[in-house]
Amino acid sequence: MQMITLDFETYYAPKYSLTKLTTMEYVNHDLFKVWGVGIKINHEDTEWYGEDDVEDAIREIDWEDAALICHNTMFDAYILTQHYNATPRRYYDTAAMSRGLFPGQSARLKDCVVRAFPNDATMRKGEELSSAKSVYTLDPDLEKAIAGYCIQDVDLTYALFNRYLQEMPTSELDLINMTCKMFVEPKIKIDRERLTKYHEQEFTKAEKTIAAAGIDRKVLSSNQQFAEHICKMGLVPPTKISPTTGKEIPALGKNDKAFTQMQNMYPQFQHIWDARIAIKSRLTETRSKRFLDAAWNDDWLPVPLRYYAAHTGRFGGTDKLNMQNLPRGSELRKCIVAPDDQLLFVADLSNIEARMLAWLAGETDLLEQFRNGEDIYSNLASEIYGRPINKTDDPVERFVGKVAVLGLGYGMGHRKFKDTLAAGAMGPAVNFSDAEAKKVVDAYRAVYPRIPTLWHKLEDLLKQTMHQDNHGNVYGPLTVASHALELPNKMSLKYHNLRYGSDGMVYDGRGSKIEYTYGGRITENVIQALSRIVVTDSMLRLNRANIGDVVLTVHDEIIISGSTNNADGTMQFIIDDMCIPPVWARDIPLNAEGGYDKSYSK
Repeated sequence: MQMITLDFETYYAPKYSLTKLTTMEYVNHDLFKVWGVGIKINHEDTEWYGEDDVEDAIREIDWEDAALICHNTMFDAYILTQHYNATPRRYYDTAAMSRGLFPGQSARLKDCVVRAFPNDATMRKGEELSSAKSVYTLDPDLEKAIAGYCIQDVDLTYALFNRYLQEMPTSELDLINMTCKMFVEPKIKIDRERLTKYHEQEFTKAEKTIAAAGIDRKVLSSNQQFAEHICKMGLVPPTKISPTTGKEIPALGKNDKAFTQMQNMYPQFQHIWDARIAIKSRLTETRSKRFLDAAWNDDWLPVPLRYYAAHTGRFGGTDKLNMQNLPRGSELRKCIVAPDDQLLFVADLSNIEARMLAWLAGETDLLEQFRNGEDIYSNLASEIYGRPINKTDDPVERFVGKVAVLGLGYGMGHRKFKDTLAAGAMGPAVNFSDAEAKKVVDAYRAVYPRIPTLWHKLEDLLKQTMHQDNHGNVYGPLTVASHALELPNKMSLKYHNLRYGSDGMVYDGRGSKIEYTYGGRITENVIQALSRIVVTDSMLRLNRANIGDVVLTVHDEIIISGSTNNADGTMQFIIDDMCIPPVWARDIPLNAEGGYDKSYSK
């Protein structure tokens, strides 16, 4: 393949930029204009092509036999595919590669080159672009400056690519390619009629709720004015301490416990509480509108996923769609559909983190329960309550067991466990005393003693990364490296500038924010990273299997668009593949479940 490194330079202004608009909104806007493009073919010198020459330069390239290299490829490839109908054979993205190799650190080109070439002053990003802000048509002198700026960016991107390529596993490059394709070559659509109807319903419902309160919208919107209105109602508004300023502020958010308590204490004012929540949180209405705006005229839906959004390698949402957060059974999911004559096959790994935790900790009894298909939530609840618990007769007790299995594996204490139950975030709200919560936590640690032991082992393992003599030490699938734990796929959990602070181990997180870590949190990082590898390995295998296209992944879920022919066989093939254990954990018992439909209904 030809290696094409490319960078578009486009018109932008204070209110028309990627900081204000999504990629789709920006590129499809009436103001969108390409000033020019810098193109490097293989190792050749980078050439600048001005506005009038861009299309000819792009058409001269055989894109069917070309790989595209950009820094933030989703942007440049979106322009390339949408405005020039050019579809490369493969996509690379140095910004994504940077996020994978340096998780938590800045992936801006400006910062990447400083990190990669710290002692080479010639390898620095220019600032000329700022001089062209709000200039719709470049004059010759300004175009010359922008051309030089663009050529430098292309050369820096190419240099970064070759540097990163030495460290990046092929499997991760394949994931970056897949992620880019989901966005610029989407394989799922929206049901525009249904989505439009849903948006209108949500808008109408919110407006009626707000009107029913009989209170000015500005009062409902303002924390201070709404607090004053509560005082006029003869009530005392709840408060909390601001984590930013340290000062007392109104606690009137839908997730503020004090506000929830006030609503429960004064149900006669429920229409007012509902109006406050409706005006402050119009998420469903906003999200449905964003999906409508993001979809192309022929209803294809670009899927913007952020590769290596998390320290552990998990994907994240981006471009304001956040497709990692689509509630199961929601109408929004049902408005996402397969193309004509295709179905959406949806499968997810069951309890992958709990299984991985049990495997790494060596909790053989728990692994055997998973292997036998037992109800592990009821089993633990039986230990907690000292009597047999089952799903049918003891739903609350089993739910406590479920929250314990899913929540206590990373060192959660009894007070947080108590708050988790009371919040009802994982199911029905359950109120426990401190003593009752502590009893559950103690029971969990007694039943699964190797899990607390794992917390201490992994904390010690991370401490070893600070001393060169320990580098190369192995624990299970993990290898000690410099301030990092190397994963079995050759990526790493990195703890930048790891050191001891007054409260224990700390490292520099995103934006150099100080992050504290400890055994339970390190265990969570490790388990999530290992679980992610199981999911992504299956994604890559399934994408090569010619049963359809992987169109989306949501946490431990894989979504594939495939033929309606032999749908049951396709579904079983997907589930069987997801249950293949990795070579570094051949004895882990995996399980998956799924279904298929015309829409993303699961």
